[in-house]
Amino acid sequence: MAPDLPVHIRLIRNLLQRLNYHFGPTKSESADEHFDPGKLRAAETALHAMPMPDEGGKRYLEKHIPRLARTLALVPPPGTTGRVLELGCYMQITPLLERLCGYREVRGAYYGPPGKIDHKTMSFPDGDFHCMVDHFDAERDPFPYPDEHFDLAIAGEIIEHMTYDPMHLLLESRRVLREGGALLVSTPNVGSITSVAKTLDGRDNPQIFFLYGRPNAAEPPEIGHMREYTVHELGKAVEAAGFEIERLFTTFIDEFATHRPLLKLLEQHGYNPENRGEQSWCLARKRGSLPIDRYPWFIYTP
Repeated sequence: MAPDLPVHIRLIRNLLQRLNYHFGPTKSESADEHFDPGKLRAAETALHAMPMPDEGGKRYLEKHIPRLARTLALVPPPGTTGRVLELGCYMQITPLLERLCGYREVRGAYYGPPGKIDHKTMSFPDGDFHCMVDHFDAERDPFPYPDEHFDLAIAGEIIEHMTYDPMHLLLESRRVLREGGALLVSTPNVGSITSVAKTLDGRDNPQIFFLYGRPNAAEPPEIGHMREYTVHELGKAVEAAGFEIERLFTTFIDEFATHRPLLKLLEQHGYNPENRGEQSWCLARKRGSLPIDRYPWFIYTP
């Protein structure tokens, strides 16, 4: 019937539809519904009070507090070992894994020559925090820890940087976790509404972060985002490593909020608007009885 309407009526109808897309309610827009409010507030307060060594570190921390606070809010309580491993340790949430989350031993890991160990210290008004940070390649080297050593392994914003064998990271994380121990992964969601918007626009790369670091002969090369995952792929990869998914969801990033009206367009055309946030989260448990798929078909060539 629409083509038979007068032109001015069709124009008004189209304008109202656009306004409805922009201002009407959409699914999946409650960013923090997956997090305990008390834990989230405590994490935000603690992060704002974190002592940073320089202005650059302080600016980075302030920008990423929403993501870091959500990471801390998802951290399960310590179990039988009281130990946690943070892969890609930047000493941002690291002290709070002890001071806020209650882990008695916090171990860090960072890319570098195997065998090198840094002793990191951060001073607080009520005492110093100490952490040993081991260097190794998380997608090639055996992790330098015994089997079933940790209650929790955190891989925050790291799997998207893997250039060679991301399943190695997941399988080694599984090995060093006790039975029932937790793996917490966060990573950008390439199936987000922002990626959809950029694809439809046809100009920008659909990855959430797609830029190279500027070459600098005085610094080692920085590995950017090699492969971003949909939330579905993230869950399947973690399951392939022998984990049972406990939580799997996405959240939105405020700087990309202008793309959210497209959620209604997806729904209108039969596409699922759920889990379209820019940030993916996965909390899973090691289960020794589960099978392992070493080379999932959606990550590796045959």
